[in-house]
Amino acid sequence: MIKGILFDFNGVIIDDEPIQMKAYQEILKKEGIELTEEEYRSCFGMDDVTFVEAAYKRAGKTPETNKVLEITNAKTARWRELIADELPVFEGIGNFVHKMAQDFTLGIVSMAKREEIEFVLDTAGLRECFPVIVSAEDVSICKPNPECYRIGFNKLDLYRSTHGHLPMNHKDCLVIEDTPQGIMAAKGADLMALGVTNTVDADEMRDAGADSVAKNLNDWMPDSVRRVFV
Repeated sequence: MIKGILFDFNGVIIDDEPIQMKAYQEILKKEGIELTEEEYRSCFGMDDVTFVEAAYKRAGKTPETNKVLEITNAKTARWRELIADELPVFEGIGNFVHKMAQDFTLGIVSMAKREEIEFVLDTAGLRECFPVIVSAEDVSICKPNPECYRIGFNKLDLYRSTHGHLPMNHKDCLVIEDTPQGIMAAKGADLMALGVTNTVDADEMRDAGADSVAKNLNDWMPDSVRRVFV
């Protein structure tokens, strides 16, 4: 029976993949590097540092000392500017998270920077729903490697145990993801996965191993989760 849920962040909580891409396109163009949508999508699951290094490699260039850090910091600053007027969280996600938090222990597992995750959760009033956050700073290998979800499961289990709950089994933990790379990471960590079609279509999610696929998370109730993931 499901006891905990680990959420991806970009593409599940916040609808900012196009914004992240735009910010990177603007900044990388100043470095003489063009970034196409196809190239951006091929890098789903990467943290910022790995993403920038991959962009330079595709362009046949080598970044100068500290250039990668400079670009990732500039991307975060530009991202903040682009979402300043209106936080682009998915419609209904706040309601869904609050519903799930009443019955399950929730965590975030993302390759985003912790400062970006915490900024969005604080602004959206969702911070208290997520006692566990795994960010890029906590992980050494990007999705689709399962390391991030192994860390997330262990942290969620530890949190629950320190608050009087019995230990979880892997079948007690569900992952919600929006990309094939994320689904593969979840399955590689022996966790069940719900794919939400915010970013790619249902067939791609199923091909990656999703146990079930949702079009709109807000349609789901805690009982729905228990019935589907047994």
